[in-house]
Amino acid sequence: MTRPQAGPATTTAQQLLLTAERLFAEHGLGGVSLRQIAVEAGSANNSAVAYHFGSKEGLVEAIFAYRLPQLLQRRELLRARVAPGDLRSRLEAHLLPVYEIAESREGAYLSFLEQLGRDASSQPLLANPEAERSQALFLADVHPLLPDVDPWLRHLRIQQVQLLSLHTAAERERALAAGQSGLLPFALFVSTSLDAWVGYLTAPVSAETQRFAGDAPTALRTRRRR
Repeated sequence: MTRPQAGPATTTAQQLLLTAERLFAEHGLGGVSLRQIAVEAGSANNSAVAYHFGSKEGLVEAIFAYRLPQLLQRRELLRARVAPGDLRSRLEAHLLPVYEIAESREGAYLSFLEQLGRDASSQPLLANPEAERSQALFLADVHPLLPDVDPWLRHLRIQQVQLLSLHTAAERERALAAGQSGLLPFALFVSTSLDAWVGYLTAPVSAETQRFAGDAPTALRTRRRR
């Protein structure tokens, strides 16, 4: 799928985009109409979304075009500073930009990603060459740092850490948007999360897990990296 290379060019388009992101995050793609997006964005033209983006799919592409470049550039900058062999800093380089989006309090991008991930019909819209390249670099860097974990379990743990980090960041995004009090300071939230992910990835494999490993799908047990 070809995606736009830049975000919305006008204030009206950006308002429609951010409104769509929020509504998609709350209700999923199937639960929101283009007309509803226009109304919620304060547009007097019910066809404004179709005019600027063409369709829901075009709108989703525009959301990624708006969000991804800065996130991926931030990852590249942080990755360039990672010391070889440092698992925690490698995780930080990949995940900190996600946590920073939650902290920005602009939009509902992480909750939007959660919704797309839950809906099988929407998951093809997540495909993006630049994001896939970032993911491939991440996997190539992290796999060698976990030599004591079987390759199939290593892959599974990395996947689970990425899902858990998205969900915890999305929860924080929603809590901040709601003005919830008592949240951990950002630096502490990031640090304790990274501690947890490092511990999870490097945890010894129990005899019980080894015993049940034979029940895992063959494709998973023989896979080294995504």
